[in-house]
Amino acid sequence: MSKIREAFKNGKAFIPFITSGDPDLETTEKIVYEMEKAGADLIELGIPFSDPTAEGPVIQEASLRALNAGTTTDKIFDMVRRIRKNTNIPMVFMTYANVVYSYGSEKFISTCNEIGIDGLILPDIPYEEKGEFIDICHQYDVDLISLIAPTSEDRISMIASEAEGFIYVVSSLGVTGTRSSITTDIPALISKIRAVSDVPCAIGFGISNPEQARKMAQSADGVIVGSAIVKIIAQYGKDAPEKVGSFVKEMKSVL
Repeated sequence: MSKIREAFKNGKAFIPFITSGDPDLETTEKIVYEMEKAGADLIELGIPFSDPTAEGPVIQEASLRALNAGTTTDKIFDMVRRIRKNTNIPMVFMTYANVVYSYGSEKFISTCNEIGIDGLILPDIPYEEKGEFIDICHQYDVDLISLIAPTSEDRISMIASEAEGFIYVVSSLGVTGTRSSITTDIPALISKIRAVSDVPCAIGFGISNPEQARKMAQSADGVIVGSAIVKIIAQYGKDAPEKVGSFVKEMKSVL
């Protein structure tokens, strides 16, 4: 069984996203431990990229801070090696195809396997183009996470039937960021997925408070929160780990 599926064993999963290297890798590592302690079930580590097309200003700025601090893919790999000495929590990378390409796709994905990264999310790869990554992912036992958005309509069953790990359900159109309300008919979207797949569904994009998380968790198996956490890190910098821990604890408690 994929280790990612384990994250959904104990009720609804809480999945926090942070940008690796913001404000520095040492702080990122501390935040990971605090989030696990606070009840996170699976952790999404962003690998910063200079042109993150799916991200709103909050995560774009985090990427910039991380790159300015000298964060590289190799340094992130080393950080994960350190983290893996202390915890077995499921972890996935979220980054862009370009980061993987320029590193060398096979080298990147085989390193994920070697250091204990369980899955890969590439938001800029359309379903039709995942072929070149999926085979390498299968070879090295790394789940390639599929995204399904409100606009996926005709392709939902096709994407869902081949999904692995978990399905990233995009709650709203546009880029990541906190939203005051989410208007997509999530239950309808998820029932279409459920008709063809038993892979857990986690909802992300725009969830920023316990009320939204509780509402989304009624139809989904898990909730993904990024921008709200990245904002805390932007505010507190090196002092962020405990603040992020408190936020994660609060969010997890409503699930």
